[in-house]
Amino acid sequence: MRKPRDFDAELKALEDKARELKTRKVQQLGELVIATGADQLSTDELAGALVAIAETKDAAKLEAWAKRGVTFFDRRSRRTALASQRNLRGAPAHPGNTQSPASGNGSQ
Repeated sequence: MRKPRDFDAELKALEDKARELKTRKVQQLGELVIATGADQLSTDELAGALVAIAETKDAAKLEAWAKRGVTFFDRRSRRTALASQRNLRGAPAHPGNTQSPASGNGSQ
């Protein structure tokens, strides 16, 4: 005999997951606003700009904005990758350390 499904528990789990996804989305949108510098705008200015974008039907404008977004994220990911490589190759030497992490030959 099969065990009966607990629909209430499954529904609660789905609601919890949906709440978690919504929270993550809100957090990521906030991070995006900060990363783009849009946090320097007033709330009214930012809301107005977003409403104007959402109402835009001009495909050319939407495509241009999408390209700028791709460029923004590409530039950020390259910058992050370069910073990671710099940290791996040559972290700043600690005071009193006679060996340079980048050169490895002991001369500074």
